[in-house]
Amino acid sequence: MDSKQTERIRTGKGFLAALDQSGGSTPKALEHYGVSPDSYHNEDEMFDLVHQMRTRIVTSPAFTSEHILGAILFEQTMDRKVEGMYTADYLWQKKGVVPFLKVDLGLAALEGGVQLMKPITGLDALLKRATERNIFGTKMRSVIKQATPDGIAAVVDQQFAYGKQILDAGLMPIIEPEVDINSADKAQSEELLKQNILKHLDALPVGTQVMLKLSIPTVDGFYTDLIQHPHILRVVALSGGYSQAEADARLAHNPGLIASFSRALAEGLFANQTDAEFNATLAKSIDEIYAASIT
Repeated sequence: MDSKQTERIRTGKGFLAALDQSGGSTPKALEHYGVSPDSYHNEDEMFDLVHQMRTRIVTSPAFTSEHILGAILFEQTMDRKVEGMYTADYLWQKKGVVPFLKVDLGLAALEGGVQLMKPITGLDALLKRATERNIFGTKMRSVIKQATPDGIAAVVDQQFAYGKQILDAGLMPIIEPEVDINSADKAQSEELLKQNILKHLDALPVGTQVMLKLSIPTVDGFYTDLIQHPHILRVVALSGGYSQAEADARLAHNPGLIASFSRALAEGLFANQTDAEFNATLAKSIDEIYAASIT
């Protein structure tokens, strides 16, 4: 791992931009951007359109290292170029933004109140490619729907097992066990989740660090002990379906927790906007998410 990038993530002021919509979530992301499904005829055209959207975001004058620490990419984005450079190189060399890669292959069916990740087949080969593309770290998502002790333990066990494989490959894992914001027992799920995460963190070798991506907690400041844990590089928060305004407001009540927003970051951006309109909307969003992240 690049020491400059590690230090930037550890101490920098700002947040992570999540630009990692996969095949399943891309149609909805494009629709929010004002690109209807009848605008493309196959998956290749769909991915071309979403890359244009992502390119417009990262090349915007509003997208700078002054406010943004890192960006999470979809696998295909890693292999595409922005202004003639591979995306990760463009982000770091031109923008000073640390590149991460989404590595999970989606969610398994709901079982025991949770959705584990599907097995990440070919992970070693993907991590090797990521290293060659100058990726700093990875991200992988599971979902917790109910406060089931066995289900939540299984989620965290799986996340940390893959996390160790990613660390062994020389990359920084972002472990993301999302708690559904609409869960009836969200606070209880967060209690169980934190207990399991602390157990795994305490078992890590001395000097080893990981990152966490968590839903904004029900109880303000609930994850402070995770944020301050010696085996944690940084804890970031997903917007989870909250509007940008609500996500920002909730985030601001959790000192040390910073944003890693996807849909909330792109809120209000449309394909038919002029560059001036697009850049002004993005700048406003970035300013507001940044303010909530440094509170």
